[in-house]
Amino acid sequence: MESTSTNQPRKGEFYQLQPDVCRGGKGHGVVFENEDALLVPPRLILLPKAGGFPPLRETPRLVYHPREGVLPEDLEGGMSGYWLVSERLRQVMEAVDPDAFAFADADYRLADGSKGPTYYLCDVVRTLDALDEEASTLDIEISDEFEAGKYYGLTGDVRLAFKREVLDSAHVFRLAFHGGVFCDRTFKDAVEAAGIVTPRKSNGLWFEDVVNC
Repeated sequence: MESTSTNQPRKGEFYQLQPDVCRGGKGHGVVFENEDALLVPPRLILLPKAGGFPPLRETPRLVYHPREGVLPEDLEGGMSGYWLVSERLRQVMEAVDPDAFAFADADYRLADGSKGPTYYLCDVVRTLDALDEEASTLDIEISDEFEAGKYYGLTGDVRLAFKREVLDSAHVFRLAFHGGVFCDRTFKDAVEAAGIVTPRKSNGLWFEDVVNC
């Protein structure tokens, strides 16, 4: 049935943001050395179900092991449910949309034990029921198997439109029925203006347009 919504998906307005895993090789070689000491049973990762950070008994200790992979870029995944973000990326995040993120200091060490560049653990803590389902093209799965009873499948031909009145001033957010992170052009432009993403290098950030057809 044809949508009656006046809100239509437009290329170049919104993106799904995730760590760039297309560089090949093993990925980053940062090991979360004291993860076990920080876990809150029965969770198998540090990230709580509700997001954010649990009380931390000690500072997360992250050590670069060359045999595990390359040095981290500005955005990396795989940190017990969290992103690993550089100091300059955190500055952009806080300048554009400070309420979207939570951070935890990390003790990042190089292979020889010396202190490395400043990195943080990061979680996107804003979740909005902002998808305009009527105006969007996607696979919406309804099942009691999903905790929320519904899931947005974003494979194949996808065209997403968002409710502006729900987004309001938000630039970065999660969706209520999808685990990924989404952002608008304002955030993407700010990252590029900071020199973090260039035409030749992603520095770990992958922006995928939510209108892919």
